[in-house]
This record gives sequence, C-alpha cells and structure tokens, in this order.
Amino acid sequence: MMLNPWLTPSHFVMLGLQLTFAIAHSGGAALRPWAEKYIGPRLYRIFFALVSLPLAVILIVYFFNHRYDGLRLWQVQELPSVKEVVWLLSAISFLFLYPATFNLLEIAAIQKPQVHLYETGIIRITRHPQMVGQIIWCVAHTLWLGTSFTLVTSLGLILHHLFGVWHGDRRLSNRYGAAFEIVKQRTSIIPFAAILDGRQSIKWQEFIRPAYLGVAIFVGLFWWAHPLLLVATSRLNW
Repeated sequence: MMLNPWLTPSHFVMLGLQLTFAIAHSGGAALRPWAEKYIGPRLYRIFFALVSLPLAVILIVYFFNHRYDGLRLWQVQELPSVKEVVWLLSAISFLFLYPATFNLLEIAAIQKPQVHLYETGIIRITRHPQMVGQIIWCVAHTLWLGTSFTLVTSLGLILHHLFGVWHGDRRLSNRYGAAFEIVKQRTSIIPFAAILDGRQSIKWQEFIRPAYLGVAIFVGLFWWAHPLLLVATSRLNW
C-alpha cells in the first residue's frame, strides 16, 4: 500500500525524534532520585544535559529544515496582522516556557541542582507553565506555517507536555507528599482557573525578577536573529 505523496518520511522521522527525546527527557527525570543518590546532583545534571540538549538541537534543526513538508492545509501568511499575532503568541509562549526554571546556576550545575516546590509568580497562573507555553507556541507556528508536517510536530509536542503534566505532578507528589497536595489544591493546570475560582491571586511584584527581563531580551534577540538561524540550519543536510 503506497502512502499519499504528501505524507513524506519526514513526518515519521519527526515523530521518532520526539519519542526518543520524550523517553530520554522524562526517563532521565524519573531516574533523578536514584541518580542523585549514587552520583550526586551536579553530575546527574551534567549527564541529563548531555543527553537532552543534543536531542533538542536535532529536533529544532530538523523542524526548521522540514517545516514546509507535506500537505499545505492553509495559507494565511499574506493576511493582514497574522505575522504580528504569531510573534505576539510566540513572545507570550516564551514567558511561560522559560521562567518556569529560574535557577540558571542550578541548570548549569554551578550551584547544587535541587527540586523546588513553587507557588509564586507564573505558577499562580498555571502549575505547568511549560505545557501552556508549548501549546501557545504550537498554535502560533501551526497557524503560520499551515503544513501537515508542522501539525504533526505540534501534536507530538503537545502530547509530550500533557504527559509531562501527569509525570511532573507524580514526581512532586512522591517527593513532597502532603506539601505538594496543598500546592496542588491552590493551583491549577488550566491557566487562570485557580484565580477565577478564588483559590489563588496574582501578586504582580513576584514578576519583577531578572528571569522575566531575560526572557524579554531573548525574545528581542530571537526576533532579530530568526532569519539568520533559518539560514544556518538550512546548511545542515538533516
């Protein structure tokens, strides 16, 4: 049985890459308590980064180079204001994606990496900001590109992050027990749900942090460097 000509092998390659990354990333997170016990938090963080980061780079480069593969489902790039909406949604997605981890020195294993139980800042809006940010990013880029390859990529990313919601809550529950259950009751997965039903309130002073300024600078730099990044990745024959 022949596949439709628009269903290029890149669709399946992307799903395979995403599955590999999901197994490595979520599996590495699940092994954290055991690994830290035997090799220590810093060495665990280094090994985790050495596995996760190269896989993430491969995913990003492959997506850039194949983003127009497959069937063109819609074409809205020439419509008024669509580009601005996509960039606005992308900027908002970064505000959710990256301040979820504030301790950059811990990420780099300069300071001792720890698991934190937060209930401040963006966690008041949603307990899983990375999942929300990823969904917003996927909506923006799927709208802009409109291809079946991008749609498949977005569905894979969203499924991975939905699994991460369950997996993350499970790991925090195992680690913190009743303390996490209290935080869970006072926060929500759906953005603003806990605020709207009175379980939570926004404290704007908590958003005055270097991490948010860093994200704003990153968005500006990414806007400027985006065309250069596309050219650079196109030179890799992946």
